[in-house]
Amino acid sequence: MKLHHLKPADGSRKRKIRVGRGESGRRGKTAGRGTKGLKARSKLRRGFEGGQMPLQRRLPKLKGFKNPNKEYFAVVNVERLGDFAAGTTVGPDELRERGLIKARGRVKVLGEGDVPHKLTVRAHAFSVGAVEKITAAGGSVEIIE
Repeated sequence: MKLHHLKPADGSRKRKIRVGRGESGRRGKTAGRGTKGLKARSKLRRGFEGGQMPLQRRLPKLKGFKNPNKEYFAVVNVERLGDFAAGTTVGPDELRERGLIKARGRVKVLGEGDVPHKLTVRAHAFSVGAVEKITAAGGSVEIIE
């Protein structure tokens, strides 16, 4: 057997029907599409699902918007400040070195937990509870701009 003797098995290759080639043939003129109407033309519009409610209309519209002026803070609770030695100054750089915050940018201290000793804490924002707990432990609060 040689390559030029190979041929496909009988019935495995079906001949393509050429539609719209003369009125005498079975699929001439309208090419099996019937007359007029959307499906007789070239294409259905994108997203058309045969009259079923299309996906873009079944899904709800998204509400609200993203405020471009929103200020994002890296958050630290006062209980995490106990890792620092008494009397030290704790600022964003020190927090970053210890791995308490990851992102660069503004830092806010929140009041969950207790402050075990006196600290000077520098941050961009503080909650009311955090200020009370830091000052009650004998420390001070410094707001950075």
